[in-house]
Amino acid sequence: MTVREVTPPVDTGALLTGAQFADAFRVEIEDRDLDARRAAERMMARQPRWAEALLSVRNFLVAPLGLKTSGAGLVPPRDMIGIFPVVSETSDRLIAGFNDRHLDFRVVVDVTPPGSIRQVTATTLVKTHNWLGRAYLAIIMPFHRLIVPALLRQVAI
Repeated sequence: MTVREVTPPVDTGALLTGAQFADAFRVEIEDRDLDARRAAERMMARQPRWAEALLSVRNFLVAPLGLKTSGAGLVPPRDMIGIFPVVSETSDRLIAGFNDRHLDFRVVVDVTPPGSIRQVTATTLVKTHNWLGRAYLAIIMPFHRLIVPALLRQVAI
């Protein structure tokens, strides 16, 4: 199965006003019953060990700066996808993310209706607020471009 980068298929202004960064990756699947929540759950159910290690390092480094870590402020599990709070949800689109002091973040998981080819697209949107947000985005970007495709591959399993 191939994950490919695509033009973000969303209205970034409507989903995160002022977003300065957007990218999207897509995978084709055979599961005709998959909805957006289940696709997002499959993506976030487990991360590659190297991604978990990076998240631990990230949490250690940003905690002294007062930024949110993956264990902070948990809400009931149904309102979370992995470490991200669900913002909104329909059967074909789930939006998760949060606002923080340094940046606002959204991940949008879209599932096309059943047809000859079924696709799942993960779109990431980021709006930075200050130099810390811009620096953070620059530092994590190379890892983001590896992690999102790895997570999307789990949808087709």
